[in-house]
Amino acid sequence: MNMADGTAVRTDRREEYRRFVGRKITFILSSLILLVIIFGVAASIGSSDTTLWAAYSAFLHRFFPDHFTTSWGADTIVWNIRLPRIILGILAGISFGVAGAVMQGVLRNPLASPYTLGISAGAAFGASIAILLGFGFVGGEYLVIGNAFVFAMLCSFVIIGLAGRKGATPETMILAGIAILYVFSACTSLLQYFADPDAVKDVVFWTVGSLGRASWPAVYMLLVVVVVCTPILLIRSWDLNVMTAGDEAAQSMGVNVKRTRIITISLASLLVASTVAFTGTIGFIGLVAPHITRIIIGGDNRFLLPSSCLVGAVFLLAADTVARNIIAPTIIPVGIMTAFMGGPLFLYLIMKRRREYF
Repeated sequence: MNMADGTAVRTDRREEYRRFVGRKITFILSSLILLVIIFGVAASIGSSDTTLWAAYSAFLHRFFPDHFTTSWGADTIVWNIRLPRIILGILAGISFGVAGAVMQGVLRNPLASPYTLGISAGAAFGASIAILLGFGFVGGEYLVIGNAFVFAMLCSFVIIGLAGRKGATPETMILAGIAILYVFSACTSLLQYFADPDAVKDVVFWTVGSLGRASWPAVYMLLVVVVVCTPILLIRSWDLNVMTAGDEAAQSMGVNVKRTRIITISLASLLVASTVAFTGTIGFIGLVAPHITRIIIGGDNRFLLPSSCLVGAVFLLAADTVARNIIAPTIIPVGIMTAFMGGPLFLYLIMKRRREYF
């Protein structure tokens, strides 16, 4: 091969790489645009419909009052009623999406998710104790939220402790998570068995997952966690890429596998615990969002993690919008809707899968 041929090959490879990256960026931008559209639709439809433009104007008027006008009614409906629920749904979708992608990457298992690792089951048990027994680590309106968060983090500490042990493997942590799931599910069922039937209804409603408890204080608290944890996980995306080749290969390339595993699982667990404490158990987002993204743009975590954030937000917000309006005025808990939508979609992805992801 002469010099001209070598230059041509390098040029072709650079061009191929630009197209490769371009497809991923296009998908991210498309997901962001779709999220903005669903945001407007969710803000405009409900028991008192407004036009799509009126919903966008009511939102933008707070930031650009000289350029957008709105009515008192539209402003009240959008900002006081619908927007807390919408933003909480977006933040929850981001949390579940990125946490699921991180857990699948760290544990090298496409079935890893906040649910299969037992974090959601721990939160459900904590909430059940608060609802059925009135016992909690904090009082007042944050009784259930505080209990759910503490017990979710307790499950996380078990997984993190295993990650820090010498010789611990991803398979060990997956099996430990499944064991935690069954133990806490059994404890929750035992509480329900001996509890008053009316109180059990409250527990069941909490465990199916809902955005009905959305409020601006909840949004602010979850926003802080998302803003702090998500960028750190994105920065660790290259380490996650290397770890997919195995622990020994990652160590040979200079990655501290043990420290990276502890940091990423800790941050992902904090995201999930904080979200589940406000929303209850919402399944399938942390499992399906990374799979959808991986099928479309591949497994490069530099693009997979931000894309999973957006896909999770789109999926959860779309599911909640359908849940609010499909049999209005009755609102179906979004956890039921994500299971209805996510289950068949996940089966479809499995049947259409052409290759193993990890």
